[in-house]
Amino acid sequence: MGHIVKWYKNMAFRKKVLFSHLAVSLIPVVILGTFCYFQARRLLVSREREVLRETLVQSVLTLDSAVNTYQHVMENLLWDVNLKNALSMDYQNNLQMYQAYRDVIDPSVRQMKSLYPEMRQLTIYSSNPTLYPHGDILRKMEESGRFRDGVKDYKIHWKADESGVLELYCRIYEEGTRSQNIVYMELDYSSVFGYLSGLFGDNYGVMIANGGETPVYSYAAFGKGEKSGSLTLSQLECGEECLQDYVLEEQKVPSNQWRVYLYRPLRTVSSSALSITFLIVIAVAACLVIISAASVLLVRSVMQPLTQLIQNIDQIAAENLTVHVKEESEDEIGHLIQSFSRMVERLNYMVNEVYKSKISQQEYEMKALQAQINPHFLYNSLSLINWKAIMADQTEISEMAQLLSTFYRTTLNKGKNMISVQGEWDNTCSYIRIQSIMHSGKFEVELRAEDSMMKYEMPNLILQPLVENAIGHGLDHKEGEGAKRLWVFGWEKEDCLEFEVGDNGCGISREDLEAVLHTRSKGYGVQNVNMRLQLQYGKQFGLQIKSWPGEGTQVLVRIPKMSHGQ
Repeated sequence: MGHIVKWYKNMAFRKKVLFSHLAVSLIPVVILGTFCYFQARRLLVSREREVLRETLVQSVLTLDSAVNTYQHVMENLLWDVNLKNALSMDYQNNLQMYQAYRDVIDPSVRQMKSLYPEMRQLTIYSSNPTLYPHGDILRKMEESGRFRDGVKDYKIHWKADESGVLELYCRIYEEGTRSQNIVYMELDYSSVFGYLSGLFGDNYGVMIANGGETPVYSYAAFGKGEKSGSLTLSQLECGEECLQDYVLEEQKVPSNQWRVYLYRPLRTVSSSALSITFLIVIAVAACLVIISAASVLLVRSVMQPLTQLIQNIDQIAAENLTVHVKEESEDEIGHLIQSFSRMVERLNYMVNEVYKSKISQQEYEMKALQAQINPHFLYNSLSLINWKAIMADQTEISEMAQLLSTFYRTTLNKGKNMISVQGEWDNTCSYIRIQSIMHSGKFEVELRAEDSMMKYEMPNLILQPLVENAIGHGLDHKEGEGAKRLWVFGWEKEDCLEFEVGDNGCGISREDLEAVLHTRSKGYGVQNVNMRLQLQYGKQFGLQIKSWPGEGTQVLVRIPKMSHGQ
């Protein structure tokens, strides 16, 4: 080891720089190439998962829409009063029965079948002894034995498996009648589930389970010789912790709680990463060539300036920092190189200090100019408007001037960021009164806060932006009849203070509600308020928003207790 150290010390300076630069440059390139490969593979898997999730969401929406459609058909028949009366009537002769078939039973069933051609069969099973069978439309209850015992309630039951049978049946609610009736529907299996076989070109599988041992639907499409890619229901129910080689997504169908599984093998992603791996290898090789060439050039560029270093020191002392050293030098001038570097750094530092001091001086001058703006001019002007309004017996103008004076006095808060809860509450009440006057009193207001919380302090301008949003985006867009209401409540808890700003306006859609606290918007909005509170107090404080489209919005503000002046 000692010989190696001695050999390195005696090595020419040119070789030292060359070998050192190659070693230092090669290691980061190799590490970067390896990192790029795994990062690219991770991003591909993440992208594949996102595509799988989006595809599954769309598929479930389509399936849920179909399920809802058929359940609505069933409900229309189940709650058809005329059909229920026709099925429970005691018929005295064939004429009455014929009229019931002609006017009620046949039209109800045939209309549904004509609207939905994918229905293979729509049959009513009845235990009414006076009602005779009528083709596939009406059958005796005895013929429904295979599912009759399973219908103990009045819920819609689904029966489906991979045999290609998809059925719905439900018992009609009977009250005060001795007959029992069951509506049975058989659907075209391929019409309901057929679109699931075309989600991707190949290398994917989809399965639908209803809680039983046999899946409702299963489809697997893998490349030639890859039939082993399809999975069983038990494997899918185990989840990704049991499936290390697959990307799996699952989601429930809201209408009937079926679970839909969509999966793809990771080898699909790995095959996409092969081209990226090839490109990374080429990039690393190219980097090695470039680094080698750059190392040679670097050695030349470092050695050439050393012979003129001493002459250039005088130029540096004369404040000429644009010195170019071109000639080579021996290794013994390393001390001069260090002295040269320290001198240049010191000179640059001094220049930067002078430059920063100039900038600071300009900033202080700007702040001095800004400080000359006297907010008392605004208050005196509003006071004059108030006095003039009183003299002219204009009470509304006087009230508006007083409200504006209170509002801007608490808003400016002498340039301070923190304000007492009482000040923030007065500010909010003034703003609400101003808006009420501007809206000609077209909305009702309820203000209520506990007196005990007024002694604490909070950040300035927290409630006013929320009230502004409630009026501008909620009440101003409310449709329909009914009074418009705005309320602001405040209460004290053991460890925090809470405020609620609510309205019965138009509400916020689910998509906008999910993004309202995370999307940048113009002006001083909800996101700004939430960020201020969380930056000052932490993530456990801030805003919580609940909204119901067409009904209104509630914003809960939660802050810790802090004594005024703390």
